[in-house]
Amino acid sequence: MNLIAWIILIALIVDYLLNFIADIVNLKQVSPVIPEAFKNVYDPERYARSQEYLKVNTRFEWLVSSLDLIIILVFWFTHGFAYLDNWIRSYQLGSIGSGLMYVSILGLIKLIISLPFSIYSTFVIEERFGFNKTTVKTFILDLIKGLALSIVLGAPLLSGILYFFDVAGDNAWWYCWLAVTIFVLIVQFIAPTWIMPLFNKFTPLEAGELRNMILNYAQSIQFSVQNIFIIDGSKRSSKSNAFFTGFGKNKRIALFDTLVEQLNNKELVSVLAHEMGHYKKKHIWINMGIGIAYSGVMFYLLSFFISYNGLFDAFFMNQPSVYAGMIFFGMLLSPIDFFLGLLLQSLSRYNEYQADQFAATTTESPDNLISALKQLSVQNLSNLTPHPLYVFLNYSHPPVLQRIQRLKATEH
Repeated sequence: MNLIAWIILIALIVDYLLNFIADIVNLKQVSPVIPEAFKNVYDPERYARSQEYLKVNTRFEWLVSSLDLIIILVFWFTHGFAYLDNWIRSYQLGSIGSGLMYVSILGLIKLIISLPFSIYSTFVIEERFGFNKTTVKTFILDLIKGLALSIVLGAPLLSGILYFFDVAGDNAWWYCWLAVTIFVLIVQFIAPTWIMPLFNKFTPLEAGELRNMILNYAQSIQFSVQNIFIIDGSKRSSKSNAFFTGFGKNKRIALFDTLVEQLNNKELVSVLAHEMGHYKKKHIWINMGIGIAYSGVMFYLLSFFISYNGLFDAFFMNQPSVYAGMIFFGMLLSPIDFFLGLLLQSLSRYNEYQADQFAATTTESPDNLISALKQLSVQNLSNLTPHPLYVFLNYSHPPVLQRIQRLKATEH
């Protein structure tokens, strides 16, 4: 094993152990005492059920992450990456054809391994706690559609990257960066009207009090929106959500039908005010800009490593290739991705506070958002008292109790 192999191996093990420790302290944080802020909405029986939901999911995640680590290490150290590459090269498909086949087979292996766990999570755990509404037919169709999208969108993008690294020499990295940036922007524009409707039905919100309240609020903050939809989230889960997506004329506000059933109109407007706050505070553009800048740095570094024999020696590869180098380089970057992920999650939590503050200020009442957050936490069996280490490692949103405390402070 060379230095790169050791770096990747240690990173994989440290990441696994750190998350395991976070899970342990998170479970020890569990208490049967309902937090004061939730005593008026959470009965003891349902609160105990939320904690059982946390325990069951945590143990299941231990099993999944342990098997994932074992499988990748076994595949790595039995020369699986090299054997697969040698087998594909025997067909003489060329660099692009070989790359597409190599990445596709690895992706298919990962899908086959993860599929039983996905089935168990959906049809056993989520079913047990009353969340699952997914039928076998919907599950299979989602799987087929996801694979089709991967082929339709992913194959041309990967082909372009492989092509540029084959023919563009020193300019390849920024050609790839430009191509990926254009791809991301196009997907952002077409997703609301072309991709999302493949998985869910978007029904325009009918004229009435709720629609008028949403449009009046949007006008008050100079947020132009014409498309407000109800999404049939209930066909998969009883959990609730709302989101804003798209840009320009393709902007869409989507409310899960379960959300509309669970919250009153003022609470629904406050939830949407939070989502609009992300847009008005430019969080979406900032996050996209960070992602685009990071991809540029990664392609620049990749341009050096795809010709570095040490990277391929770490995985027992006989011949270097761009497609294998991309996968191995991604694994080598895992320590950087880990720390960057922590920074981005910290930024995301800060942005959530900002969006909460925006909603509370512009609706002139934090109480409706507080009430909505409480209702959603109860309905989704959310963990109200996560350990700070677990939050630091895993949460893109602040814990709900901290959000409520911040919102209450705006009343004064």
